[in-house]
Amino acid sequence: MILILGTIFAGLLGLAFGSFLNVCLSRWPEGESIALPRSHCLQCGRTLTWWENIPLLSWLALRGRCRTCRAWIGWRYPLVELAVGLLWLECWLRFAWPAILDASTPALAFGTVEAIGCAVFLWILVGLAVLDAEHFWLPDIVTLPAIVLGAVFWVLRARFKYPIPDHPQSILKLLGGFSLAVVLAAGLILLIRWVYWLVRRREGIGLGDAKLMALLAAWLGLPGALLAFGLGVLLGALAAVILLVVLSMRRDSGSWAMSKLPLGTFLCIGGIVSSLWGEQLIAAYLRWAGF
Repeated sequence: MILILGTIFAGLLGLAFGSFLNVCLSRWPEGESIALPRSHCLQCGRTLTWWENIPLLSWLALRGRCRTCRAWIGWRYPLVELAVGLLWLECWLRFAWPAILDASTPALAFGTVEAIGCAVFLWILVGLAVLDAEHFWLPDIVTLPAIVLGAVFWVLRARFKYPIPDHPQSILKLLGGFSLAVVLAAGLILLIRWVYWLVRRREGIGLGDAKLMALLAAWLGLPGALLAFGLGVLLGALAAVILLVVLSMRRDSGSWAMSKLPLGTFLCIGGIVSSLWGEQLIAAYLRWAGF
């Protein structure tokens, strides 16, 4: 019964935090407060009633339109809520559920840290993916604190998973490995950015993408961040091919070279995949490569 109730609660909590994330995604780019005013229609300004604020269900009941002015609300709202809800549900099933079944104190402690850390990390990535897709913006107010949170998660996860002596030298050694992973991941993007500038004499990758790679390394480690980078590049290349095909069918087919793609969005998607299935993917690749 506890497992079933916990599963339902994890999904509903994810939907609620997805709804709050939508508020942030709508108001941050406009420089508005996320606390005031209350939720309202962006077109007519009418304050929403309580039943119009129920995650996912309200959008379905209203058929994606404002009850007063019939303005289109947009697919982003239910998709973000559903994505966060499903991802948090996966975090619960993957980490908390086995720990509860094990029932030992170390397993419960490790499972709790993993589940909470994974949920926070994925929530951040969903938000950054949408911000970059809609505004080509990866704000420092999100990426930099998230790197610090990654350091805290790195230490807590290592303390519960491995027998680390409780003295400063061990902690410093752990943070040294963390710092190296963050610097190398960010340096990869900076290197690509520099090479692109040498070839094209203009910027092709923003500094926000470098900070995002540092964030991925902070939470996933260097192998996980590199996997996220590889997946992101593949997704970006696929999107570029689709864009080229679509634009080639129009008269402005020569404009494809000037089109921008949100690399950060693809990196975030790669980070989500790496976070949940990275170990299996890396192990499968190593077996395929004969290691």
